[in-house]
Amino acid sequence: MTPGARFVGLDLGTSALKAVVLDEQGAVLAAARRGYRTARPLSGRAEQQPSDWYAAVAGVCSDLPSTIRGGVMALGLTGMIPTLVTLDEARRPVGPAVTWEDGRAQAEGERLRGQLGADDLHRRTGQWLDGRYLLPQFRWLVENQPERARLTRWVVGAKDLLFLWLTGQLATDPSTATGFGAFDIHGGSWDSELCQAMGVSAGSPCRDRPGLPEVIPSSGVAPLTLAAARQLGLPAGIPVAVGGADSVVGALAAGANRPGAVAHLAGSSTVIMGISREPRWDPDHRWIVTPLAGQPGWGLETDLLSTGSSLAWLAEVMGARPPGLEEILKLAYSAPLGARGVVCLAHFGFGEQADLWDPNLMGLFANLTLDSGRADLARALLEGIMVSTRRCVDLIGSWVGDRLEPIYCGGWGASDARFRQLLADSTQRLAIFSKPSQPGFPRGTLGAIDAANLASAIGAAAIAGVGAGWSASDRGIGRRLSSRPDPSVAAEWAEVSSLNHRWRVQTGPLLSPVELGEQAAGG
Repeated sequence: MTPGARFVGLDLGTSALKAVVLDEQGAVLAAARRGYRTARPLSGRAEQQPSDWYAAVAGVCSDLPSTIRGGVMALGLTGMIPTLVTLDEARRPVGPAVTWEDGRAQAEGERLRGQLGADDLHRRTGQWLDGRYLLPQFRWLVENQPERARLTRWVVGAKDLLFLWLTGQLATDPSTATGFGAFDIHGGSWDSELCQAMGVSAGSPCRDRPGLPEVIPSSGVAPLTLAAARQLGLPAGIPVAVGGADSVVGALAAGANRPGAVAHLAGSSTVIMGISREPRWDPDHRWIVTPLAGQPGWGLETDLLSTGSSLAWLAEVMGARPPGLEEILKLAYSAPLGARGVVCLAHFGFGEQADLWDPNLMGLFANLTLDSGRADLARALLEGIMVSTRRCVDLIGSWVGDRLEPIYCGGWGASDARFRQLLADSTQRLAIFSKPSQPGFPRGTLGAIDAANLASAIGAAAIAGVGAGWSASDRGIGRRLSSRPDPSVAAEWAEVSSLNHRWRVQTGPLLSPVELGEQAAGG
């Protein structure tokens, strides 16, 4: 590998785009972040403008030191899934992107499961199809926005659009393809029967059916176009790796790289993923099966749909100064275990794509009294997230037998010993965070970005390096920080979990996102 080689990873997240630069030893040299807005025109809906993503990519690249940009040898991508982008004949976006936080297409997901056979669909695609997948979202557009659907010639994901913009080529990878709902994980290609049933072509557009991007390996590359290189200040022609979904790329960077390992990746949502040599199915469809990126094997994945986003929401509602995760976590850490009796069902993003897999679950605070304070609310929400995490970790861990594998952490909180201790205590497992090495890290380059939040971007940069001929064994893992579970609080955490469960059973589902949207629209 050329001395001084640089690899850039771009992570198109739910609330911001993050960039990270690795050197040839895998050390972090620089990082940058640019946020963008999510529009919520009706309850249960979430949309973004693709033009904001382009601006964010240009912004983060301009924030990287010019001395670093000049030595870049490859660029890799990762991003949120599933997020729907529709393209016209000229491959330009039509309308806003529909993000994974959007629940408008739940009825379409249910209809498709009934039409195609839910269990068979789960076996073929590894997914439990619901309204957050791209093709049910597209079917909703056909029924409710026919003009947009008529103009649509390609259905793609958010990361796929970035790859198109950077290289001029339309392609996706297997892990991202699972978010469409019609990808055959066994054959590694689009399932033509499922595509036909969902109203798309398993390839190029034909007649009145839009097409889907070509599926290539995560380390598959195409050259950076001259136009994109000029906008970003990067060398033209460098390879751009298509990369993978943020979940599997983040698991790679967090160190979950052997069968039995469990990754915990906290962002706007939280992914809990077990690593398996082969695809495994749960008869109750409580996890989805995702091809890994950058390493062989499969991810058994559960997704808590609103964790970081719920904490940020609470910070905003409370008027925290400064607003955001850091302040609300400080409040939560200051309150005792059990939050002085306050209980929070932490499903503020409409439902859960995890062991409960119920789109109608709602957020709820219970047991409030006049003595309940801000810290109790923050603590109860954090404990509610930990209770959901515990259920998922126990579920994913059940297939490895009695071995209590460590949890490899990434995302918000992972670098904080207090957070890792809560994760270790609530799950009674060792929690490990591999802190990236940062030799000669330029002062101020990272800014307010916690190194733990760079897991997916680091994984994307590593995959870019592999695509450019870099040996995976060259990667440095940095320093491992670990927190061991405290057995003395196991009984208290069991009681917190039991109380949370009792409230969930007692309250049951309230209004679904679709019902709330119809109510808001006067339906």
